[in-house]
Amino acid sequence: MKVLWAPWRMAYIKNARKPARCIFCVKPRERRDAANLLLHRGKHGLVMMNLFPYNSGHLLIAPYLHVKSLEQLPDDVALDLMKLTKLSLRVLRAEMKPEGFNIGLNLGRVAGAGIEKHVHLHIVPRWNGDTNFMPLFGEVRVMPEHLQATYRKLKARFEVLTAPGKKRIRR
Repeated sequence: MKVLWAPWRMAYIKNARKPARCIFCVKPRERRDAANLLLHRGKHGLVMMNLFPYNSGHLLIAPYLHVKSLEQLPDDVALDLMKLTKLSLRVLRAEMKPEGFNIGLNLGRVAGAGIEKHVHLHIVPRWNGDTNFMPLFGEVRVMPEHLQATYRKLKARFEVLTAPGKKRIRR
């Protein structure tokens, strides 16, 4: 039998048993953006990397307002989340060159929400052939790039695309 190591999963397993504090409320207040994988702060929301991604570049977009569903958001906050989504797509296209995306909301535990009390949107970059037998047979997901390496690339691109007075890069 071959052993497949995924040591990063232990943090997820241990934390799954603890009562969770809302990461979308706590992490922005800590002001440790690199450690928390927080990429960008908008007017009404934030963009951060998923610590336990489905794929490299898996982003989470959340409002600062702590509500559990999209329809509870004021219109200006919902609009800002869409603007953050558009910005995130531009960043991911420019830096990671995915061939497609899965974008969505999981509203409620039965819909797959891991943090069901704070609405957030997922953006998962996709490439042809990025799914293989490993998750099915080995129960292991292979991530081709370290989270911190991805963070550095994406953070730099967010800064370029949002710098005041800088020419915007269109892709």
